[in-house]
Amino acid sequence: MSLVLYYGSGSPYAWRAQFALEHKALPYELKVLSFNAGDTRKPEFVALNPRHQVPVLVDGDFVLYESNAIVEYLEEAYPSSGARLFPGDTKARALVRRLVLEVDNYFATAADPLLEQILFKKPEERDPAIIAKGRSAVVDEIAMFTKAMRGDFLAGPLSAADFALYPFVAFMPRAELKMPDLDANGMLTPGLRAWKARIEALPFFERTVPPHWKKP
Repeated sequence: MSLVLYYGSGSPYAWRAQFALEHKALPYELKVLSFNAGDTRKPEFVALNPRHQVPVLVDGDFVLYESNAIVEYLEEAYPSSGARLFPGDTKARALVRRLVLEVDNYFATAADPLLEQILFKKPEERDPAIIAKGRSAVVDEIAMFTKAMRGDFLAGPLSAADFALYPFVAFMPRAELKMPDLDANGMLTPGLRAWKARIEALPFFERTVPPHWKKP
């Protein structure tokens, strides 16, 4: 087995794939690409993913991109390794898949305009109306996911749903570094604040933190 994950530091989708590898206790090599250096547009990477995006998983002679496909592949290709990403019976696994789709279709959609304004624009270029609307939309999504929780984690046992949502939640305190009045912690419900702490207490969590987020 020779698993290689092509990863961009800070990509929430690459992060969920790394979470999946760690949760499955699979040995892998992490290849961190630089967005600024244009690594995703270099010929050797385009040969792996013509869409120029991370993550990409290489398993021997098999190449796969799209984070959700990677997570499901790891579950099916290595069913006896580590813990389950889609635990439980058919209905429980369907719930996990639904929550992952809700993260991508609703939470990410709400968070993207807010993060774009804060992380990628100079303070004088930011649009306060977009920021206010985005923050409100994210708070609404946080309330929705809190209401949907079934125990300590989103779908009951720790699952792919938690690994899909966490990176987007983690981006809020990261954005707060650039806009202190965002009040990232205040955006969270008590339930999701406790959930976030449980994710961050996982034994493999520190290995997944984006490299450029780590203090020197």
